[in-house]
Amino acid sequence: MKIRTLACFAVGLVQLSAATAFAQITADVPTVRPDAIVNLATDEGAALVRGQWRYRDAPVGPETLVVALSQSGETADTLGAVKAARLKGAPIVGITNVVGSALAREATGIVYTPAGPEIGVASSKTFTATIMAGYLLALWLGRQRGALTAEAGRQHVQGLLELPRLIEKTLELDAPVALLARELTRFKDFLFFARGIHFPIALEGALKLKELSYLHAEGYPAGEMKHGPIALIDENMPVVALVPKDSTYDRMMGNVEEVRARDGRVIALAHEGDREIKAKADWVIAVPAASELLSPILMAIPLQLLAYHVAVRLGRDVDQPRNLAKSVTVE
Repeated sequence: MKIRTLACFAVGLVQLSAATAFAQITADVPTVRPDAIVNLATDEGAALVRGQWRYRDAPVGPETLVVALSQSGETADTLGAVKAARLKGAPIVGITNVVGSALAREATGIVYTPAGPEIGVASSKTFTATIMAGYLLALWLGRQRGALTAEAGRQHVQGLLELPRLIEKTLELDAPVALLARELTRFKDFLFFARGIHFPIALEGALKLKELSYLHAEGYPAGEMKHGPIALIDENMPVVALVPKDSTYDRMMGNVEEVRARDGRVIALAHEGDREIKAKADWVIAVPAASELLSPILMAIPLQLLAYHVAVRLGRDVDQPRNLAKSVTVE
């Protein structure tokens, strides 16, 4: 069977970031080329919000590989989309953390993320594991299609092997992030900005903050800042900006300047050794540098820590936030 196109059913921000940002989804454009798949496999692809797809007459069939992502493997919307795709003859690859789950039974093939049980409702380690699984899938597709040379593949794998050390180093930010959380609990609203492959991580940071602390937080593509969100920025609206040293750096620095010009408070996530951002941001969280496709994994960790520490200082139940369930089994 020759796979010509790829569709990725997404549920939650964990899956938006799969394959190190399988896609950058907007409400108006539900089909966007997934970054890592296109970069590594030069394959056409689309990331789809699973609850919307099943009600569309989507052009999928035996030549469309559907990748369904669900931490629990029991998410009703994802399973509904999978069943609809199977009726059209599409092969299904499931990525899940739960062996023997409904997704595992429905899928043609399965990739498990052996992250172990996660007790808290808000995903953290399964978020990272799902991104890793998507990244490996992209590498495999790239090699199979001949779009990625053996040497390039080895370099990407070497980057993955470096991740445990870089993650351990990133976790050392726990204490300074806790101090930052003390400064931020007085604010009620937050904006998270990023560009390119880091945009889904901005969404993840905003989602975790609202889930755990019950504070209003919104993630937004930095390139769209002037189309609405800029009206909200003042001294009472902290802006969390993801400013890695990659191809988006200069444009993100421009966004930081725009926030500062409107008296906004800037919390920057940047790579270690970046002196320029230190001169422009109110607070800087310095993350170890990694390749552009793996950097989002490291950027996600301090954002999750920030949400945790803000929630703890506000007296929230971080394991069982109100109104949320670990697995959404009804539509």
